[in-house]
Amino acid sequence: MVSVTANQIVGVDVGGTFTDLVLINQQTKEVRLAKVPSTIDNQAFGVLNALLEADVDLATVALIIHGTTTTTNAVLERKLSKTGLITTRGFRDVLELGRRTRPQAYGMKGEFVPIISRDLRIEVTERMDASGAVVTSLDEAEVADAARKLLAVGCESVVIHFLHPYANPAHEQRAHEIVTDIWPNTYVTMGHTLLSESREFERGVTAAVNASVQPLLERYIKRLTDELGQNGYAGDVLVMNGNGGMVSSKFVAREAAKTVMSGPASGVMAAAYTGRAAGIENLITYDMGGTSTDVALIRNAQPSVSNEIEIEYAMPIHVPMVDVRTVGAGGGSIARVNSAGLLEVGPESAGANPGPICYGNGGTRPTISDANLVLQRLDPGKLKSVEAGVSINTVTDLFESEIGKPLQLGAVEPAAAVIKVANTKMAGAIRKVSISLGADPRDFSLFAFGGAGPLHAAALARELGIPQILIPCRPGITNALGCVVADLRQDFVNGINAPLDSADMDRVHSIFAKQMTDGAAVLERQNIPLKRITHTFSVDMQFVGQTHLLTVPLDTATPDRESLRKLFEGVYYDRFRVELAEIKANLVNVKTSVIGERETLDLSKLIDPSGRKASISDAQTGVRNVYFDGGWQQTPIYWRDHLPEQFTIDGPAIVEQMDTTILIEPDDQARSDAHGNILITVGAPS
Repeated sequence: MVSVTANQIVGVDVGGTFTDLVLINQQTKEVRLAKVPSTIDNQAFGVLNALLEADVDLATVALIIHGTTTTTNAVLERKLSKTGLITTRGFRDVLELGRRTRPQAYGMKGEFVPIISRDLRIEVTERMDASGAVVTSLDEAEVADAARKLLAVGCESVVIHFLHPYANPAHEQRAHEIVTDIWPNTYVTMGHTLLSESREFERGVTAAVNASVQPLLERYIKRLTDELGQNGYAGDVLVMNGNGGMVSSKFVAREAAKTVMSGPASGVMAAAYTGRAAGIENLITYDMGGTSTDVALIRNAQPSVSNEIEIEYAMPIHVPMVDVRTVGAGGGSIARVNSAGLLEVGPESAGANPGPICYGNGGTRPTISDANLVLQRLDPGKLKSVEAGVSINTVTDLFESEIGKPLQLGAVEPAAAVIKVANTKMAGAIRKVSISLGADPRDFSLFAFGGAGPLHAAALARELGIPQILIPCRPGITNALGCVVADLRQDFVNGINAPLDSADMDRVHSIFAKQMTDGAAVLERQNIPLKRITHTFSVDMQFVGQTHLLTVPLDTATPDRESLRKLFEGVYYDRFRVELAEIKANLVNVKTSVIGERETLDLSKLIDPSGRKASISDAQTGVRNVYFDGGWQQTPIYWRDHLPEQFTIDGPAIVEQMDTTILIEPDDQARSDAHGNILITVGAPS
């Protein structure tokens, strides 16, 4: 049992470069922070190192919540468990045929390798029609034979993926019973249990991802929980899902695909939580870490959640996930001059080891972090987790030889160009979650976090016309904070795929009711104290003949036909600014989110009030020349933990803290708010 005095909650997020931790004592309001290099080969060691750095007594911890990149990295790097597929006769190549797209938008070249190779995809006799009627009975002997063949060639997991189980799952369920009796472990996935919709390609890929990462996730979680238990922890570990909710480690491997994008989702949830408290509910989140940059959109304090995410070409994972777009531009992104003499930045990263040159761990290739150091926006003596840093002269010399010389320049101009190229890439990602979806960035504030985000936020905001930047108390550990504040969440999707005029509305209402009941049952099994359970309802709709879907939010679980029509037409008009009154609507999916709200946590001491000074001048630690837009300027440096509770700073200025560096550009103005955040007004007069 956990100690009766256990009142501490720990959030820990594993990124590509750093593992971040925040501990909040709910009784004393004490906050502890840690930021250590990630241990890529076994993320559990990075988690333990973070606990050690924060001096956490695990016997006094009530709950640990964890964001992990285990499944994300496995999918992107194709380091997956060997997986087989049992499918309807004639449909073995669905995963490979996919949709009418190309890996390269222009030209006829490009390569795509499906998750499950053709020799591991076995067809069996069975067929339902789209209404759920049996056309051909399931050949049970063929199913058993297929399972044995897959085991014989070394498959660890298996997918059962038939053509129309969303209409009638009986054949998939019976095949599951047969395979389970033969299969030596629990890694047997039925496609319809993850995604009960008509599109067999998306449903099949989602199931294939789930099956191929199940063993990896379960082994990792077992290693982690075993290590925590041996060090005195007696509670449960909750794992962040990609939808921004959490699930107990006891159940997380069953639907492992839902943990893809776990890490980025936690940061978005923290942004929504922080923005809501600050009274700023429309945000574009901008998380720049060491390896990549993630951006997302929050409207009315609610993150955008989509079940249409494609994490790479022909890799749709159609389970609800926070709609995060990622680009390969992080602090460790490597800059180089290509064979055509053009400057490129990313997506290759120096990672945690050796890291950028300025880390002093043997890195020799210039990165974005090194560019910021050359421009003196970073202090080499204060880089986190750097034990043997190098001098600015060393970094400048390497930058000049690797980048400046091929461009016939020195070091400063190429460093500024690296920053500009990286900012352009990140601005493009922000446009994808805003302008391309019909949202004007000027109507939002930019929520900048991650270890490198606050360094680049002002330039991005200016590029996009965003008027205000919100920088939270602890930008570099915001993802870990998101783990602490997130609620439990279960998402359900059931396919209807019928013209709205003929859809059975009683069936729609019964599906909503069942989704609510099933969600409550899942939350109850996790045995986590909740404040209340809430629900959000929506449907996916399209005009007949179209292929793309639009999500239509609902305020009731018993909508009528006419209200659905009007709501869909309104959403369609908002998105495309066109009315199609002569075309009929099609109802595709029915969706419910069941949210178990946890008790609100007090985050007021993320910055220790006792460390604050009486005046701005008392918080100033020095002055140095910093490069801005073509020239050097004398720039005051402040330590954030020492800034008074209320302050105003005119740019240029730099604010340093344990987990990040904040750049306030000339003509911008920064001020504090009541929650310890920094608000930067872009282009404010001095």
